[in-house]
Amino acid sequence: MTDAVGSIDMPDAQDEAPESQKKTRKGGKRAKKGPLKRLALFYRQIVAELRKVVWPTRNQLTTYTTVVIVFVVIMIGLVTLIDYGLDNAAKYVFG
Repeated sequence: MTDAVGSIDMPDAQDEAPESQKKTRKGGKRAKKGPLKRLALFYRQIVAELRKVVWPTRNQLTTYTTVVIVFVVIMIGLVTLIDYGLDNAAKYVFG
């Protein structure tokens, strides 16, 4: 049987490097920096990612907020009606 390209079967013996040739990495680049430098890098990356965000305009924000409030009011009304109906059904059944 032939191996398919990209199969995840056992690797061939020639693909594996002998144990003596494998490099051991301990921490990589992080081990070279102190905790404060890593923390500063983390916050710089946060700021860089936040600059990539496309923030909504005031008109979009108003529209989204209105849609959410209307949806919540409709759901409150629906749950209230179901609760009222179940309350009356329980009173009818149990007396």
